[in-house]
Amino acid sequence: MSRQASYEGSPWAQFSGPNLGYVMELYEQYLNDPNSVDPEMKEAFDQWGVPSAGKQAKTTEGQADVSFQMPATHNSMSKLVAAVKYADNIRTYGHLIADINPIRRKEKNTRRLELSEYNLSEDDLKNIPASFISPNAPSNLKDGLDAIKHLQEVYTKKLAFEYNHVHELDERNWLQQKIEEGLFYKPLNNEKKVNLLARLAEVEGFEKFIHRTFVGQKRFSVEGLETLIPLMDEIISLAVETGTRTVNIGMAHRGRLNVLAHVLQKPYKLIFSEFQHAPNKELIPSEGSIGITYGWTGDVKYHLGADRKLKKGTTVTTRITLANNPSHLEVVNPVVDGFTRAAQEDRSSEGYPKQDMDNSLAIVVHGDAAFPGEGISQETLNMGRLKGYNTGGSIHIIANNMIGFTTESSDSRSTLYASDVAKGFEVPIVHVNADDPEAVLAAAALAHEYRKAFHKDFIIDLVGYRRFGHNEMDEPMVTNPLMYNIIKKHPTSKEIYADHLIQAGLLTKEEVEKIDQEIQERLQKAYDNLPKTEGNPDIVMNPPEIVDKRLSTLNTAVDEDVLETMNRELITWPEDFNVFKRLERIFKRRENVIEEKGKVDWAHAEALAFASILRDGTPIRMSGQDSQRGTFAQRNLVLHDVETGEEYIPMHHLSNAKASFALYNSPLTEAAVVGFEYGYNVFAPETLVIWEAQFGDFANMAQVYFDQFISSGRAKWGQKSGLVMLLPHGYEGQGPEHSSGRVERFLQSAAEHNWIVANLSSAAQYFHILRRQAAILTKDEVRPLIIMTPKSLLRHPLASSDVEELTKGSFKSVIEQRGLGGYHEAVERIALCSGKIAIDLEEQLQDEADVDWLHIIRVEELYPFPKEEISEILSRYPNLKEIVWVQEEPKNMGGWLHVISYIREIRPEGVDIRYEGRRRRSSPAEGDPTAHRKAQSRIVKAVFTKPE
Repeated sequence: MSRQASYEGSPWAQFSGPNLGYVMELYEQYLNDPNSVDPEMKEAFDQWGVPSAGKQAKTTEGQADVSFQMPATHNSMSKLVAAVKYADNIRTYGHLIADINPIRRKEKNTRRLELSEYNLSEDDLKNIPASFISPNAPSNLKDGLDAIKHLQEVYTKKLAFEYNHVHELDERNWLQQKIEEGLFYKPLNNEKKVNLLARLAEVEGFEKFIHRTFVGQKRFSVEGLETLIPLMDEIISLAVETGTRTVNIGMAHRGRLNVLAHVLQKPYKLIFSEFQHAPNKELIPSEGSIGITYGWTGDVKYHLGADRKLKKGTTVTTRITLANNPSHLEVVNPVVDGFTRAAQEDRSSEGYPKQDMDNSLAIVVHGDAAFPGEGISQETLNMGRLKGYNTGGSIHIIANNMIGFTTESSDSRSTLYASDVAKGFEVPIVHVNADDPEAVLAAAALAHEYRKAFHKDFIIDLVGYRRFGHNEMDEPMVTNPLMYNIIKKHPTSKEIYADHLIQAGLLTKEEVEKIDQEIQERLQKAYDNLPKTEGNPDIVMNPPEIVDKRLSTLNTAVDEDVLETMNRELITWPEDFNVFKRLERIFKRRENVIEEKGKVDWAHAEALAFASILRDGTPIRMSGQDSQRGTFAQRNLVLHDVETGEEYIPMHHLSNAKASFALYNSPLTEAAVVGFEYGYNVFAPETLVIWEAQFGDFANMAQVYFDQFISSGRAKWGQKSGLVMLLPHGYEGQGPEHSSGRVERFLQSAAEHNWIVANLSSAAQYFHILRRQAAILTKDEVRPLIIMTPKSLLRHPLASSDVEELTKGSFKSVIEQRGLGGYHEAVERIALCSGKIAIDLEEQLQDEADVDWLHIIRVEELYPFPKEEISEILSRYPNLKEIVWVQEEPKNMGGWLHVISYIREIRPEGVDIRYEGRRRRSSPAEGDPTAHRKAQSRIVKAVFTKPE
């Protein structure tokens, strides 16, 4: 059998990367002169030929790992192979025996990393060059034994590394080189060591002061992970030094007050005033270096965010933002990514925005129970390399207390580490002992360098503990006595580091005590200077006047000649670009619509609205599942050449566009995408940001963002948003999951003019409401917009609009049905309705006669409810007997429960109010199309049935 015919017993299968390269160099030397290499190597080359990866041998004698194939003859070649495998296993499994857990010293299985498992001796290793074992090792290593000891030192101490799951060879080699060279682990000079101790003293002193001053109050202490603050300091410092202009931080409540005080530099006095249940807004620094906003109802102190501006002289160099965050763990992750993408992009010219990934960085702090437990973590990681959401990599810190509330790690995850869920996304991981502050800073340096080199995510698993209970009122000895018996006896990271510096002769015990004393004096002074608590705090909590009112009417019409130009450019593409013929015919039907005063359907009106908004200088960003084409094949704003697959976006080639246009197909994710788009909009308030659901009811996968951020963010945190949400809605016999956008849920949260909820019935209304939203984005009265968008109405003739409706007028919150209501004395019934059911009624109207007794009013804006407009209409009809609310949805859903209180306020005396629609149901719609048609027909016919 030839040497190429079989690789059974071949030594080459054991080599990869730099080690294989070394053997290849020996082989080249052998080819030039066979006698110039070791006789045993010559024999191997004679037998096996060129070194290359082949099938693994079947021999398993003397292994530490089943993937290690030991040749049966223990010659020099087998020793080389064993040594290489030993070195690789230190790299791969060193983390399993590393000293990364500050409080648990449980026995570790070291079999994979014991020399005897490889049939090797120290003398064997001494006969192997150090560079063969570790090509990146320091040059002072004499031989293979020194190299192995170096790898053990690097991979099994206070820092531990996992990167074997990173498949990109360049990245893996880079990581191996950086780790084994150790250059990222820069020794600190004496001044930096003392400064590091002082920082730890500040962190610890702050927590201790609050603990004794505000006894029993929740603060979610950072104690046990005090090095989190120096870690964040270091990441931010390195980022700023290399030109980063925005750093966005997301984290939950654990350690948040300490981050606010020391990373964001929120004044101690302001934090203390919040413990007195009366935050004094006069304590915010007047120089503008700190940005702190409050809503009118407010939030607990450990949910609040802040902005800090780093200055060089009078010039702002970097903005640091800590995002506001609810109690819902991990949900802030995509919001912070949205902040970061917005900060990276220049939206001032046509085409896609210009992105600079180095301009902004996201630092996201996770809990060890929440990171693997909450699915939003994986959703956000999955978006990390997608073109619509990539931010050049976030630096993730797992604030690892080894416990979640009262649940220890063995009950909260199925994996060894909290970070393991990130391995599927090939994210490098560093585990670091939180009691070693210098190792923590080294982890920060490696994370920074990796992100700078590859623009990808990086995880630092900061392994510590939680000194007290989940909050300061919990007693952890009740549920976790063994863990807390250890913690009670364990010194703090500051105490450990202080002892280290004292032993090194850098400080005396008295000097350390002086540092602590000065910190306590500074904290006490801030507390003593607090103004007295107000005896009568604001309990009414009204929103600002500019917020608590409906929008004024805005002229959103566009001149006909402007529409003509935009329309022509939207259906123009290069001559050699091959558009799908059926789609080309659809576009060509739009060609003369403006000039000939034709009809504009829904998607056409949307395209014209977008083009006109870009012409006005407002950037647009839109994403959603299949949004480039549209769920119902209606949009098609991204064209594809059927022969080459190339893309062409007419919106990028408008002659008068003054801003960017970005339209992305999102991953099959609702929650993380909604969070991302909300964050983008908050950070880029001048941009019209739109999220579209594939079907409206799929939005409930993102319910936490509607409840905790979009509807209430301004009231809690003073955080403005003009986000637009498009939710396809309408009952057409498609079953429970493709009928309702769950409008009732948005109406239930509607208050204080927090958002607009619209259910439109015409293309012109859609055109105007989009333009109105773009016009208010930078104004104080801005608010989110939820639109129940149509499905069958997208191409329905009765939902299409005349061109004149775009060139004149504005959005109307109420529309009266044409052909009805003209004989005021005859009208006895007024039907109020919203959305698609209005078109169903208009279709039925075409078959009805003698309907002078009926008038139909479309409520296009369900919230804010247009009471004044409807009241004025009602006042015209002296013989009105009843007002009927008509809807497709079941009675406990849709708009009925929201509108009934308003209708009662405005109905004329003696006029009845009646409901017409589906009865109360637990499921939104019927599954059977026939049952749907019968139910829909009954509702529509009931409206046109005159009472006896």
